[in-house]
Amino acid sequence: MNKKPVIIDTDPGIDDAVALGIALYSEELDVRLVTTVNGNVSLDKVTYNMLRLMKFFDKQVPIAKGAVTPLIVDPVDASDIHGETGMDGYDFEEADESLLLDEHAVTAMKREILTSDEPVTLVPIGPLTNIALLFRTYPEVKQNIKEIIMMGGSTGRGNSSVMAEFNIYADPEAAKIVFASGVPIAMAGLDVGLKALVYPEDSEVLKDMNKTGNMIYHLFKKYRGGSFNQGLKMYDSCAVAYLLKPELFEVAYSYVDVELDGALTKGTTVVDLKGKMNKTPNVNVCVDIDAKEFKKWFMESIQKCN
Repeated sequence: MNKKPVIIDTDPGIDDAVALGIALYSEELDVRLVTTVNGNVSLDKVTYNMLRLMKFFDKQVPIAKGAVTPLIVDPVDASDIHGETGMDGYDFEEADESLLLDEHAVTAMKREILTSDEPVTLVPIGPLTNIALLFRTYPEVKQNIKEIIMMGGSTGRGNSSVMAEFNIYADPEAAKIVFASGVPIAMAGLDVGLKALVYPEDSEVLKDMNKTGNMIYHLFKKYRGGSFNQGLKMYDSCAVAYLLKPELFEVAYSYVDVELDGALTKGTTVVDLKGKMNKTPNVNVCVDIDAKEFKKWFMESIQKCN
């Protein structure tokens, strides 16, 4: 089997940790590089979290540290949801610093993309700062990118403001650059994440499934992005699910842009599902998910981890 070459850009983050485990243990993916970006918590914290996760998963994928702040706006974080460290709730071993590259994420991504024998898929599951910097600094990489499969955005309401989803809200200027890049994009946003639920009975199964399942269970216990009793939303895992099992999703090919100037709507993804703007579609937008089949896929995927 030819594995798909992938670069994951992330800000772990509890649900990021889950998505990373699935991707790293997938037999279909060749995760070439993981890059970190300021988002759920500070860049130093998310990088430290990523190093600890790579040791936990017993993988040897290089890690590169990226943007410390958004392009223009002041940093925001989600420590109220993910805890002060970004991954509260589980006692990880100390990080293995040997996997941390001595180059910036943007430089590392450029090198990996341009030297790859086949087009690389980018999977950003945090703010899009690194990807925007990559395209602005090294636009030649676009020719060897197969697609971007991202977690972010929404066709309707938001979770960081009334209308804006966190990953876009955290760096709207970066998101606008990425959506306008001309690279094929798939967007798994709040619309599907709200339905991608892991219920208490699933969590109890995960707890005793394996080492990864036990780790996830304890992180879930601390996760305040949803109710442990009513079902936890697996936002970031939706991006990996789309990469591996796109048939789980209902998709609408639409024009998407990002609002930058609205006093009440900055960071909103404007998704033109009905073609009102007469613009050429640029994004495969996930508008629905088969929740039952997603949960089955999710549990089977965790079972393949360590």
